[in-house]
Amino acid sequence: MISKKSILYILLVAIAVGFVGCKKKPRRPNPLDTVIGPTDSGRVEDFASEGGLGTLAPGEIPLEGGQGATGERGERGIITAVVYFDFDSSSIKASERAKLTQVADYLSRNPGHIVIAEGHCDWRGTPEYNLALGDRRAQSVRQYLETLGSSPMRLETLSKGDLNAMENASAAQMADDRRVEFLVVR
Repeated sequence: MISKKSILYILLVAIAVGFVGCKKKPRRPNPLDTVIGPTDSGRVEDFASEGGLGTLAPGEIPLEGGQGATGERGERGIITAVVYFDFDSSSIKASERAKLTQVADYLSRNPGHIVIAEGHCDWRGTPEYNLALGDRRAQSVRQYLETLGSSPMRLETLSKGDLNAMENASAAQMADDRRVEFLVVR
């Protein structure tokens, strides 16, 4: 027969387990409320350009180093290199491979530059899973660029996971969040 002490002990353990239980998922901040949110014009400052500040849209890489954003020093060449992915996938779609060819061409013309592939995800999934998926996407892009002849020493990866994703976004917005963007380090 079970004693009163045993019943009390079991009851206390059950209450303790109930309080510890599963942690609630923390509410994610809205990226637009952060300091590094988008600017009013939706463009990002290009601090690396020579001869003053220019502006680049997210994912745009200047071609021949340092031409002015508004064409002060000739017409500016831009490649929009944002590679999009399917839901829960790190496979590069055939339709996105031409963008990676442009990035590989950029690297071959600018031997002093390093490119960082930045992996992003939509808001669905845990933060840990999304960081891992963003990393797999960035690594996939890096491996593809290496097969195109880009030096592994000039390719770096970074996972942003769902840090910049819009929570409870529409299907179109979520498709835009599943991407790899490129940052150029001169």
